[in-house]
Amino acid sequence: MAYEEKRAWIMLVVSAIAYAMYAATVLSRPGPLAQAPYVGALLWITGASIVATIVLNIAVSIRNPKDSRRDQRDREIGQFGDRIGQSFVVVGGVLAMFLAMFRMDHFWIANAIYLAFTLSAALGSVARIVGYRRGFQAW
Repeated sequence: MAYEEKRAWIMLVVSAIAYAMYAATVLSRPGPLAQAPYVGALLWITGASIVATIVLNIAVSIRNPKDSRRDQRDREIGQFGDRIGQSFVVVGGVLAMFLAMFRMDHFWIANAIYLAFTLSAALGSVARIVGYRRGFQAW
């Protein structure tokens, strides 16, 4: 398995686990959902997922340092995954803008943005993994 594919798997797994933990934490709070205290959970889980991703990427690099070289195919697959992932950041930004325009609660705006970031990481990683496993057509 290529180094960049391993990094994609790390991003996919960490982002999925982090979002599941965040959703479970927020949904388990009593009272109306929009009134649930979410900021602390969002900050801690986001920070922990960033640290976990960095540590796992370092561990993979240390385990096999020669694999960290990137060739043209790695760069093209990376760009392909980035394009797919960034589209969800744009969608999330537009959704957050509309939520703000309609004066929705901060809870919904923050969660729309966090969901967009998670979808960006997860689906961009899936696109990279598919690119490595099945190949892709470079346009």
